[in-house]
Amino acid sequence: MNLVPETRYAKADDGVHIAYQVFGDGPFDLVVVPGFISHVELAWEDEAMAGAFRRLASFSRVIMFDKRGTGMSDRPEQLPDIDRRMLDIEAVMHAAHSEQAALFAVSEGGPMAILFAAAHPERARGLVLIATYARMTAAPDYPIGMTREQLYESVQYLEPEWGTGVGLGGWAPSVANDAGAREFFARLQRLAASPGAAMALMSSYMDIDVRPALPLVHTPTLVVHRTGDRMVPVAHGRYLAEHIDGARLVELPGTDHFWWTEDTGQILDEVEEFLTGARSAPPADRILASVLFTDIVDSTRRAAELGDREWRYLLNRHDALAERQVARHGGRLVKMTGDGILATFDGPARSVRCARAISDGAQALGIEVRAGVHAGEVELRGDDIAGLGVHIASRIEVLAQPGEVLVSRTVTDLVAGSGLEFDDRGEHDLKGVPGRWQLFAARP
Repeated sequence: MNLVPETRYAKADDGVHIAYQVFGDGPFDLVVVPGFISHVELAWEDEAMAGAFRRLASFSRVIMFDKRGTGMSDRPEQLPDIDRRMLDIEAVMHAAHSEQAALFAVSEGGPMAILFAAAHPERARGLVLIATYARMTAAPDYPIGMTREQLYESVQYLEPEWGTGVGLGGWAPSVANDAGAREFFARLQRLAASPGAAMALMSSYMDIDVRPALPLVHTPTLVVHRTGDRMVPVAHGRYLAEHIDGARLVELPGTDHFWWTEDTGQILDEVEEFLTGARSAPPADRILASVLFTDIVDSTRRAAELGDREWRYLLNRHDALAERQVARHGGRLVKMTGDGILATFDGPARSVRCARAISDGAQALGIEVRAGVHAGEVELRGDDIAGLGVHIASRIEVLAQPGEVLVSRTVTDLVAGSGLEFDDRGEHDLKGVPGRWQLFAARP
C-alpha cells in the first residue's frame, strides 16, 4: 500500500471505458463511488487522501474508479443520466471479479449508489452514504434543496477560475488557507475535468432525484454527515436516514464537505465499525522508550575556530557517526538537533551503549560529546516525539560533563544485569521537572 495501485480500464455495456484501481486484501470488497470530480492516480499524491484510502484498504479490498466524464475515464459526447452512471459501478465490479461489495458513496456519487443498492440488493452487502443527498435542488415537497438560481450562480462563480483551486473555502474550509491543499485541489480540477465539462456536470445534477428509490433500499445503510457542511447541508443526510428503512444516521461536527479532511478518522471509525462490527485499535500515541540526547561540547567556539567550511565538514562526519551508531544499536534517529541528535530505543541498555560509542567516536574526530539518557513514556507526534520523558532526557544531557554519558535512576534500574556499570552523581534539580533526580554516569 506504499505504492500507487495499477490503473486499469473497465468497459461498460454502452462502450464507455471507466478507469479503476483495486487495492487492499480485506475479507470483503468495498466500491468507492466518488463525488463531483476525481482522478484515481492523482489521489495518491495528496497525503490526506492517500491516508484515507489506505485506512479503507486496512479492512477491505477497495475498488475505486473515476465516473464517466471525469478523471481518467472516457468523456462521452452526451452527459450521462443517472441510469448510465450506474453502469459504471457494474462495469468496475465485473472487471474486478466482484460478485458482491459494500458501497462507499460520496456526495454526487450517492444517488447512483442508492439506485444500485435498490436495483441489485444481492450485490450490495452494505451502503455507506457520505455527505450526499437524494435530490440537490429544491421542490415544493423538498424545500431543503437549493434553488436552480443558486446552482447557476455557483456555476458562474466557479467557471472563470476553474483550475486555480477556486471554491476550496466551500468544499473544505478547514484547509482553505493551506497553500499545499489549494495547489493540490487546483491540479485536481485541471486533471479531472475541463471548465466546460465540470460546469456541465454540475448543471446536470439539478435533474437527479432518487427519492422514489429510497423505500426500496433494503441494504444495511449508514449515513454520515458533518453538521456544518456548506455544500450539502446536513438536512439532506437526515432526509436519507428518515426514508431508508433501518438506516443509521451519524452526525459529526465539522464544516468540510470533503471526507478526507477535518478529522477523517471520525468518519472512518464509523464506517469500519458499521461494515466490520468493530473499530481498529487506535494507533499508540504514547509508548515507553529510552530517549537519548547528545550535544557537541563548545560547538560555537569550535565553529569560530575552524571557520564555516571546516566546521561543516567536521559536523557532517559527526552526523554520519551518530547515525551509524544509532542504527547499529537498533535505535531510531528522530532528528539532528544542529550539533547533536535525538534518538529513541526500545531497550535502555542499547541507548547507553550507543551514547558511549558516539562519545568515543567523537573523541577520535577531535571533539567531545555529552549525552543524556532517560527511560520513560513519550508521546508520538508523527515522526517527532514529545512529553515529559523527552524533557527529562534533555535536562540530563545539559548537566553531563564533556565525554560523559549521564543517565537517570530509571535507566540504571532497567539495565540491571546488563553488565553496564555506573558512578553515582548525586541528586539534581532538572529545570521545569518536578522533584529531585538521582543521576549516574556510565563508566567507559
